[in-house]
Amino acid sequence: MNIEAFISKAAGEAVKALYGIDATEKMLQLQKTRSEFEGNLTLVVFPFVKAAKKSPEQTAQEIGDYLVQNCSAIEKFNVVKGFLNLSIGDGAWVELLSAIDGDDYFGMKQATDDSPLVMIEYSSPNTNKPLHLGHVRNNLLGWSLAQIMEANGNKVVKTNIVNDRGIHICKSMLAWLKYGNGETPESSGKKGDHLIGDYYVAFDKHYRAELKELTEAFVAEGMEEEAAKERAEKESTLMQEARAMLVKWEQNDPEVRALWKKMNDWVYAGFDETYKALGVGFDKIYYESQTYLEGKEKVEEGLEKGIFYRRDDGSVWADLTGEGLDEKLLLRADGTSVYMTQDIGTAKLRFQDFPIDKMIYVVGNEQNYHFQVLSILLDKLGFKWGKDLVHFSYGMVELPNGKMKSREGTVVDADDLIQKMIGDAREMSRDKVNKLEDLTEEEAQEIARIVGMGALKYFILKVDARKNMLFNPEESIDFNGNTGPFIQYTYARIRSILRKVQDTMSPIGPMSPMSPIHPKEIALIQQLAAFGTAVKQAGTDYNVSVIANYCYDLAKEFNGFYHDFPILKEEDDQKRAVRLALCDAVAKVIKTGMGLLGIEVPERM
Repeated sequence: MNIEAFISKAAGEAVKALYGIDATEKMLQLQKTRSEFEGNLTLVVFPFVKAAKKSPEQTAQEIGDYLVQNCSAIEKFNVVKGFLNLSIGDGAWVELLSAIDGDDYFGMKQATDDSPLVMIEYSSPNTNKPLHLGHVRNNLLGWSLAQIMEANGNKVVKTNIVNDRGIHICKSMLAWLKYGNGETPESSGKKGDHLIGDYYVAFDKHYRAELKELTEAFVAEGMEEEAAKERAEKESTLMQEARAMLVKWEQNDPEVRALWKKMNDWVYAGFDETYKALGVGFDKIYYESQTYLEGKEKVEEGLEKGIFYRRDDGSVWADLTGEGLDEKLLLRADGTSVYMTQDIGTAKLRFQDFPIDKMIYVVGNEQNYHFQVLSILLDKLGFKWGKDLVHFSYGMVELPNGKMKSREGTVVDADDLIQKMIGDAREMSRDKVNKLEDLTEEEAQEIARIVGMGALKYFILKVDARKNMLFNPEESIDFNGNTGPFIQYTYARIRSILRKVQDTMSPIGPMSPMSPIHPKEIALIQQLAAFGTAVKQAGTDYNVSVIANYCYDLAKEFNGFYHDFPILKEEDDQKRAVRLALCDAVAKVIKTGMGLLGIEVPERM
């Protein structure tokens, strides 16, 4: 039950009966009544003044009189200029609360066979290094967006495209051959992605040393420094070997391919551990080693149809000047593909695999132009969703300077961050040992994991994804303010209340439509009722932060109510029943809302 929809329908019937007009959804503007006026919902009557041929005040008075007589939910009203403030009766609020509490899918739509299929791509790692803080934001946004799109009644497929080919992969492979002495994840005790990342760093270290040595030698021969640096880069044996390895890979050399597969498998095992810790996953994973050839075929097809053109040097281009853009390279003169080609190939495979209605790419804002171009190219190539593809563009995320620098000293490692968050949560729980003293070590550690990961996820997801953000681990794990632990603690507090009554009465009890209800309780019911609107807005706007901030507002509203009203000590059975029903409904909606963010809520804290 949605009280806004109910009142809106009644208001539509009123203006039809009074003025003979069919009011559109846009005309029926309902909003929460401002705190300085009496009422719960306010109807803006200006859209009906012309049809009524009366002043805004008179129009509002007539509509108000009609609603009181014909809508059982409306108890009374008052008029302030062109605004009709409606007071909803206690019985309607109790009925709404009962409906919310009894609906396991409250605020969400379930997909049907006819629902549109939305594919969401996120993560997109390279197999030459572990996941970092930027990937954390990407994965959390992608996973949460998938849950939100599903909650809006869509069928959803979560996909990942892994960058598992190219010169950067060969650098790690070559360094392992040269300096690895057969080291494996098992022999080193390192996660596979960290092991390979170390060899990528090792390649760079040796390559820089070689460049320095060559540059100094050429300068000693009388060459200018800039020219010496250019010659050193051309004559670097390490880089020549890496390029030669890439050529062998593309020629399907069995030894290179076997090494490539072995090292990539190590990385995938490491990635899987990180994904599991983050609580994210995928329905289908694509690999650029498989998609780049498909992309080349699709570009050649576009060339035959005259969509693209070939230059004298053999390279293939798309002329987008007619769309106000520039010319875009699709195949190099030597026939090798670029990222755009690979994305076209991936799109081709995805379209073969799934009847996609909408495609959403979760990729950083540095790729805004890339996806503007990709949308046009896919549309030209006949992909029905190409023109309307969504680039879910997000900003960078950083930590305060000097904190948690990774092994490479340049990026923040995802595994290190996860470990720190859980460790910090465990330390904080030790400060509350009196509350958790009957827990086993395993139970305490599990609560620390839930709270630590909740702090991390919520702090990242509450920020509008389009903005750059600074992630502060200490701030995120605070039990006060707009944080994950604050909301989790609210849920745990409610569960504690309900546990205390479960042996003596049902969580709802004998709540009747005549139960007395206070304005603060009404405000809480109204906040609960807005959950469906928040879910819809988050899906329409592709804005995960709408759900995060809704959960915070609900938790804050509940804590104000909890502070002012007794629950277990309330002697009036009817009042107590309403308050327990409120507790039950708030706990359910918090759990659902936080679940849409991929955040667990603990039964105890």
